[in-house]
Amino acid sequence: MNELEKAESDCAKKAELVKSLEKQLADAKAAYAKASSTLEELKRLKSLEENRKRIALTEDTLSDWLEEKFPWSAQLKSLLKEKFKFDHFRAKQLAAINATLSKKDVLLVMPTGGGKSLVFQLPALIDPGFTLVVTPLVSLIQDQLVALEKFKIEAATIHASTSKSEIKEIYDSMTSKKSALKLLYVTPEWIARSKKFMSVLKKCYEAKRVARVAIDEVHCCSTWGHDFRPDYPYLGLVRSLLEKVPFLGLTATATMSVLNDVQTMLNLENCLIITAPFNRPNLFYQVLPKPATKDGVLNYLEKLMTEKYAGQSGIIYTNTINECISLATALKGSNLRVAPFHAQLEPEQKKKIHRKWLDNTYQAVVATVAFGMGIDKPDVRFVIHHVIPRSMESLYQESGRAGRDGKRADCIVLFSLNDYLKISAMSTSLVEEKKAQQVLEYCVERLRCRRSIIATYFEQVWETSDCNKMCDICKRDVKIPAYYDLTQICKDLHSLIDQAKGFDEKLTLIKLIDAWYQAGLKKFRLSNVEKPKMSKEHAELVIAFLLLEKYLAIDKGYTMYSTVSYIVKGRAVGDEKVEMLASDGMKIPKRLKEEGDGSPAKKKPRTD
Repeated sequence: MNELEKAESDCAKKAELVKSLEKQLADAKAAYAKASSTLEELKRLKSLEENRKRIALTEDTLSDWLEEKFPWSAQLKSLLKEKFKFDHFRAKQLAAINATLSKKDVLLVMPTGGGKSLVFQLPALIDPGFTLVVTPLVSLIQDQLVALEKFKIEAATIHASTSKSEIKEIYDSMTSKKSALKLLYVTPEWIARSKKFMSVLKKCYEAKRVARVAIDEVHCCSTWGHDFRPDYPYLGLVRSLLEKVPFLGLTATATMSVLNDVQTMLNLENCLIITAPFNRPNLFYQVLPKPATKDGVLNYLEKLMTEKYAGQSGIIYTNTINECISLATALKGSNLRVAPFHAQLEPEQKKKIHRKWLDNTYQAVVATVAFGMGIDKPDVRFVIHHVIPRSMESLYQESGRAGRDGKRADCIVLFSLNDYLKISAMSTSLVEEKKAQQVLEYCVERLRCRRSIIATYFEQVWETSDCNKMCDICKRDVKIPAYYDLTQICKDLHSLIDQAKGFDEKLTLIKLIDAWYQAGLKKFRLSNVEKPKMSKEHAELVIAFLLLEKYLAIDKGYTMYSTVSYIVKGRAVGDEKVEMLASDGMKIPKRLKEEGDGSPAKKKPRTD
């Protein structure tokens, strides 16, 4: 071997060695990343378990906070009856009030309509100084200010639309010992952006004028939450500034992960976590198929509002401002008394619409999520989600605005798989996609109680009897479930997707269903794929089920103006049967599964 060959051989060996070392380094980095991730997850789970124990401990000692032997107990009773016109407290209200008056930090999880506002409004009348209330929506603030004015309680608000002269008056009132101000409402954005406000707040703290800080919708602090808001983390600075002031966090929607995140962010290490009963027994939950056309949807809503809900008040939720305006305009064109409510309206417009809805001039508001946090209208008889919500938190909170008077109210989701695909396309993170998928599972479920699905999501203990046939699943009362064999259908759909791939194209939901029904472009059709006998409504349910079971998947495509969700192949169909719980009227051969017949149990939808 000459010198050149020897050098080349040495270089090759060194290259192999470098390659080997690089692989070892990459493996080590991957192992380290996995170990770090596992460690973080273990820490998180440990923290969650500590929270659960703390809640259990709070529940064990809750009777201590329900005593009526505190120095303020007699005054509480008097104010409750004379000022707020209530004869008694709702579940957990008194415990939370006594705890915050005892200067304890408290996190209160209470269902929408459970009376969270009273928990900070009533103590504000007992303590000297004022309570600072942080809340995310101006509509909520205006709603509460109207109520407080009726009760002759001095309250004010500062937000982006507050005039300079009003702000100066409020700052003077905050710092004056002679001021009657009891509640000051601010948005988190104001705290984040106004150094002057923080300076005045510090002076108030030093003068012992700040009684407590109440953070409504406290789940917005958490990046684990469905409604994270970038200005909420600034509240950690407020905690540092007002070190000895008790904090009261309130929410209707918080899992253990969210509560854990909130405590860390606000430094609430030894806070009491109080959870009120989750179940709202007077609400009827149901999922209905959404008509395929805009006219069909319009006619359906018109019929509901003029017949079933004639003369009754409600809310119709949409996901975007364009949907909100378009639907409200169409319903008004059918002589229905509705108005749109969304974030781009001027404050005075919002007030006007809100007031007309409260006094029943409008039968319903067609709204985005900008409407409703804390809205206190007791006689809302229906909440309709015109488009499926983006998360289980949104579903629970928005539907919870119905029936606050304790009477029967309906919570309806109009389900369309195409709506889900639009939400999935607009999702900007895996967390958002996961949350949308959980709503899809809720919508396509055919056996489990709707309310139990919600309860399980929020880590609540649930008994079968808790529903009392107040959801469409339990009302049907299926004794022996019937299942459809979708194995061949799944293979057919895979074949249609492969056919399109042969033309270097992907199929949207509409194109896939067209090809399956031997319609649309001929190049996507296959003669050996049998045309379904079921309705297209049921076809969507089948595809939704196969998406959840991972036999189909979503692939996002991007155009200059939008994101498109394509249906692509997921995992291959093996030897197993692909079975789906029966849906009424679906024309596919089915069989009953009786206990002990040796049939495989229905698999829960995959959520990984």
